[in-house]
Amino acid sequence: MEYKSKPTISITISCLLLFLILFAHLISIRAQEVEDESEFDYKNGSGKGPGKWGELKKEWEACKNGGMQSPIDLSNQRVRIIPKLGVLKRNYKPSNATVKNRGHDISLQWDMGKAGSIQINGSEYFLQQCHWHSPSEHTINGRRYDMELHMVHESSDGGIAVLMGHLSPMRDQKRENKMGMMHPEDIKLLGKKYYRYMGSLTVPPCSEGVIWTLNKKLSTVSREQVKLVRDVVHDVSHS
Repeated sequence: MEYKSKPTISITISCLLLFLILFAHLISIRAQEVEDESEFDYKNGSGKGPGKWGELKKEWEACKNGGMQSPIDLSNQRVRIIPKLGVLKRNYKPSNATVKNRGHDISLQWDMGKAGSIQINGSEYFLQQCHWHSPSEHTINGRRYDMELHMVHESSDGGIAVLMGHLSPMRDQKRENKMGMMHPEDIKLLGKKYYRYMGSLTVPPCSEGVIWTLNKKLSTVSREQVKLVRDVVHDVSHS
């Protein structure tokens, strides 16, 4: 699984933010994303970069041999309109949250199961955390955006999704800041149309069986916020 850095899109006043909602149905094991960045990195040729992830651990083999790996390019030529997907139903509530620099991203983590949920096909997925990357991991018609936001939810049998909050500068990897009560609904998802596809986690163990839902309408984020994220994380996007 190899990533290639591309130039970010420059906007006069603001930058474009790509929202994704991720739901994971992990069939055999509960394969969560690796949080310890010392086990891998995004530098091609380092021995621990994306091209080597699948060789570092047996349980990471999907990173190399998987058939439904994310991220992907969402192109109009491959998209089919399916009306029966329905409206995304969100039922969030305020909860204590902690912001954490995980090295490869910044995450905002709520108390377990206390920040509300989303319903998909009659199943309930509880909001766990949100994190973002810069520039985006996914592309649309070949275009890479300045930032990508994931809202991570989890169901009782395994699941995930991602969003965004305001940050103070955090220079040290692994540093955590308590944020107090934060309402997930303060993170606005614009529009009702979305893309959906079956893929994988985008970091080790690259587990497949993940249903990605991408909000079609783009939002904006300031250049200062983009710079803040890039200054404190070691993402593929700017290595």
